[in-house]
Amino acid sequence: MEVKVVSFPAENPPLAELVAAKLAGISLPTDASLPPDSPYSFQFSNGLKLHGKNVLLRYMGRIAKLYGENAFEAGKIDEWLEYAPVLSQGSAFESACKHLDEYLGSNTFFANQSLSIADIAIWSGLAGTGKRWESLRNSKKYPNLSRWFNSLLAGYGDALNEVTATFIGKKGSGKPIAAKAKGNQVDPQSKGANGDASEKGKAGSKPTFEVDLPEAEVGKVRLRFAPEPSGYLHIGHSKAALLNQYFAQRYQGQLIVRFDDTNPDKESNEFVDNILKDIETLGIKYEKVTYTSDYFPQLMKMAENLIRQGKAYVDDTPREEMKKERMDGIESKCRNNSLDENLKLWNEMIDGSKRGRECCVRGKLDMQDPNKSVRDPVYYRCNPTPHHRIGSKYNLYPTYDFACPFVDSIEGITHALRSSEYHDRNAQYYRVQEDMGLRKVHIYEFSRLNMVYTLLSKRKLLWFVQNEKVSGWDDPRFPTVQGIVRRGLKVEALIQFILEQGASKNLNLMEWDKLWTINKKIIDPVCPRHTAVIEERRVLLTLTNGPEKPFVRIIPRHKKYEGAGEKATTYTRRIWLDYADAEAIKVDEEVTLMDWGNAIVKGIEKDEDRNLKLTGVLHPEGSVKTTKLKLTWLPESDELVKLSLMEFDHLITKKKLEEDEDFVDVVNPCTEKETAALGDSNMRNLKRGDILQLERKGYFRCDVPYLRPSKPIVLFAIPDGRQQTGLK
Repeated sequence: MEVKVVSFPAENPPLAELVAAKLAGISLPTDASLPPDSPYSFQFSNGLKLHGKNVLLRYMGRIAKLYGENAFEAGKIDEWLEYAPVLSQGSAFESACKHLDEYLGSNTFFANQSLSIADIAIWSGLAGTGKRWESLRNSKKYPNLSRWFNSLLAGYGDALNEVTATFIGKKGSGKPIAAKAKGNQVDPQSKGANGDASEKGKAGSKPTFEVDLPEAEVGKVRLRFAPEPSGYLHIGHSKAALLNQYFAQRYQGQLIVRFDDTNPDKESNEFVDNILKDIETLGIKYEKVTYTSDYFPQLMKMAENLIRQGKAYVDDTPREEMKKERMDGIESKCRNNSLDENLKLWNEMIDGSKRGRECCVRGKLDMQDPNKSVRDPVYYRCNPTPHHRIGSKYNLYPTYDFACPFVDSIEGITHALRSSEYHDRNAQYYRVQEDMGLRKVHIYEFSRLNMVYTLLSKRKLLWFVQNEKVSGWDDPRFPTVQGIVRRGLKVEALIQFILEQGASKNLNLMEWDKLWTINKKIIDPVCPRHTAVIEERRVLLTLTNGPEKPFVRIIPRHKKYEGAGEKATTYTRRIWLDYADAEAIKVDEEVTLMDWGNAIVKGIEKDEDRNLKLTGVLHPEGSVKTTKLKLTWLPESDELVKLSLMEFDHLITKKKLEEDEDFVDVVNPCTEKETAALGDSNMRNLKRGDILQLERKGYFRCDVPYLRPSKPIVLFAIPDGRQQTGLK
């Protein structure tokens, strides 16, 4: 049953319904001839009709799978659908924007963890106001709302812009507003502060997702994200996961998570659990979780069938000799073994006998093929290591090259997304499926994400863990999802970063600065401000006309964002300054004490160890515009808290390793720096994971909150996109 026509008044087009239809890949013929104030209607090809705004939007949401996965999620979406019409009420528009902005301060989408018709309804409501919303989007008034609006444009710009251009016209272009150099909005199409490492890395200038999967049909696409449980997910895996989700949503298809658990030497339940945690962090929605090990009986049966058909054989050639023969195109002496001999050795492998452990199963493909991956690849190897799910049931395990094409086809996968590093093995993948007599699965390639000064090989990352160069897989120096989030990256920034690259097949070497610049634009408009003074050689400034008794003022934690709350600031006659600031002051110089006013430094004492003591007077009538130095300070008080400020550097010292280069030779000997500091008393209330700005020192994430006076609060420095020169 197809929609024959959607009817509506010309002055009130159903933007949300039209956008939902575009995202669902459904063509909606339109009729804008209804009288003013008439309800929207869908007429179907069989003559049936539906009427009403939200009725039609919910219908499209169900078709496009944008209406939640259960009754509760649908209920949350309904709450926002009921709220969205307030955007068309002129007097309530700005208060609605404020409410939406506050909600998005801690949420990526309006319902659940992924795009829904709630987001479409609110986005369309804003876009439908034309210049009123555009002017607010140009300003810094509602940074979270503007950021969310732009992020939808980054991922779904073609559909959104087409609808707004057609039905809003001059009222609003629907194009992203470019972020100004000092602005706080996220511009999904900006090139970032520092750009990328190469011209090829500049894929971020425009999302390039608008590509088609080969022979894809709406509603019939089935994809899989298939990590090996041999480590935590890293930033490269994030790209694969998000791409799979993008295409699944675009084609109204299904996405499953499958663990390719074919190598018990490397895999564990710890990795399975944490990968699922990382997938949840990324907001990936999937139908179910499967394991390649679920198919071990069928895979063994298939291997034996191929042996019986003469399409595979058992080989006892030593591994290094086999590798050389494959490179040189030399057939194995076992290639033409009799069926009886192959089956005998196959059973020895199944039993895990000494003779069986000397053997492997190889596909009989083409030893003369210029593509070396097709030169009789290994299908099965013996391994006595117990499997993390099924214990010691098996003595042999399939290789990825054998299991992947089999399970992809059996599970109904229509398109297998693989990074372009596997390009040479595509021919092998198709040949194996052909020999197995299975349905062909389309391969879609995308470029692997490579970051400067970064190792993404799980084998190499494991070396750092095992050699205690890092504290674990969630170490803030690691490129794992847990590592970069622990360092202070918002998942929203990571998603934006991946979206900007799109589905390009060009090889990218990306700068971390680009990602951290996006992150700064997200956290700066909303994170609270606090004050810290470096403990070592801190300097006491005595204000002779300062308050005889300390007093407290309540001031905003963020001057431009009420949602950050308030803090209590204590004002005393004696205050602490950073040594570096005090050293720069001259006698009789007027300085500004932030959040207080001006002061004139009258005396500077310096001892033989260059320690300083300052005296001065408050000068409240002084102008902050005339002072060169704007200083952060803390009161001399027992209420101050101890801080441990942690800075981190790259784990290796070279931007890009050459293929023949050993990463151990370029391990960075200095990747961590700890600085003791004192912080304002309000920081006792910080929770683990809170992000804040220490004024004039940068952005930080609280890793260990306040426990007791003797134990410092641990804050991790968050890069802000500016080039760092290494730790000193």
